[in-house]
Amino acid sequence: MGRMTGRHGVACARTIRERAAEEGWTVVETAQAIRDHCGLSKLRANRLARGLTLNQAGGELRDLALQMSPEGPKADEDQLRLWETGARAPRAEAVALLCRYYGATPYELGLGHSDDLADEGEPPARHTARTHASSSGIAMKRDPLFQDIDAARRSVDRALAAGTVAPGQMDLLEEQLLLVRHEYVFTPPAQMMNKLLRILREAKDLLEDRQPASVTVRLTEITAVVSTLIADALMKLGEIDDARIWYATARHASDESGNAELRARVRAQAAMLGYYYGPVQSAVTLAREARIMTRGKPSPTAAFAVAAEARALALQGNRSEAAARVRDARGIFDQLAPQSDDDAFAFPLRRFLLYLSGTFTASGHVSEARRVQEEALSLYPTRAGIDPALLRLEAAICLARDRSATEACQLATAAYLQVPEEHRTPILSARARHVIDQLPGANRRVTAARELGELLQFPSSHM
Repeated sequence: MGRMTGRHGVACARTIRERAAEEGWTVVETAQAIRDHCGLSKLRANRLARGLTLNQAGGELRDLALQMSPEGPKADEDQLRLWETGARAPRAEAVALLCRYYGATPYELGLGHSDDLADEGEPPARHTARTHASSSGIAMKRDPLFQDIDAARRSVDRALAAGTVAPGQMDLLEEQLLLVRHEYVFTPPAQMMNKLLRILREAKDLLEDRQPASVTVRLTEITAVVSTLIADALMKLGEIDDARIWYATARHASDESGNAELRARVRAQAAMLGYYYGPVQSAVTLAREARIMTRGKPSPTAAFAVAAEARALALQGNRSEAAARVRDARGIFDQLAPQSDDDAFAFPLRRFLLYLSGTFTASGHVSEARRVQEEALSLYPTRAGIDPALLRLEAAICLARDRSATEACQLATAAYLQVPEEHRTPILSARARHVIDQLPGANRRVTAARELGELLQFPSSHM
């Protein structure tokens, strides 16, 4: 498409989105095409690439800003229009809000420079108060471990941006990664961080030396997988802004690798952040991107992407489309050979059932939710991380919606306390708190609800 200046209507962007869907473009690629064709700002092109109206995006930004902080940046339709036209530049907190809403980096939104991620200072998208759990409001002193994580991410982004290639030690490095993928399934996220960073540093060092392209592909694939696991660990630890940026790095690395399956897998994995912490539209968009990238070919990633989209759509309230995606996911999954249960990048039956549980719970299909929850729980070994607890908490949410307030809170309390303390990370406490949120009116004042709320006020020591 040649560049055309001037004003274009939404029909123009819709045509480009339709072509993007047919050809499996990412949102970033779609936004760039809209920008090149229509002569728009990156920020506006990103909105149109997602099919959002100014009114819709403005309202959702306002809601997200209030959710993040009552004293947060002002965001509404008028502010967004000014930012998109360049009439006013968003401040640092507003940049962070926009990045969170769109699930993008400042550079991708035209709100930063190409070296933002390499800057040793604090980039705008991360100039926000740190918390272990955004829902708990408990301030966290920045731990040296997270400073180390941040430095590693900037270093990786620099190496990827340089486009260098390198050989060496590939078999050993890939063997180390397979072991880490196995350990990640049952090891507390904070304990995994040093192992993940060690592999990442080695891959980064190799990327900085020019070598054959085949080696570069393998290194960028390793980088994408490790960056995704780091993002997932940070999400569990409640470091939401950091997780979002690491998922962006993972997408960058997967795109550089050219591996279509990996590109889709990273996006399906990244959709979890929007599902658990919002905005839900980000989860829908990423999961849908992943589904389109798989082009309907049966694979574990295709089943994962469709199941993730179903779960996000259900949470968004789109029950009919969620139900259609559940049927699609089952059709794909039934064609697959059994998946490994001890690989963080696999999509075994128990994880598939976890996603169905989330979909049925959000859709209000209580009996179906309980059935898949029981089946999934029967498949987990003793060492299994937090997934069994998440299933039990979803069962508690079903009870809460059935107005069984005391039983719901007692189940949530038991599920939370049964998890070893080092696994009681903010994502688990936020999900347990959601059980209380689902209780109608006066039921939130029952003894069991009050006791659960008091329990969740005390942060667990997971570092």
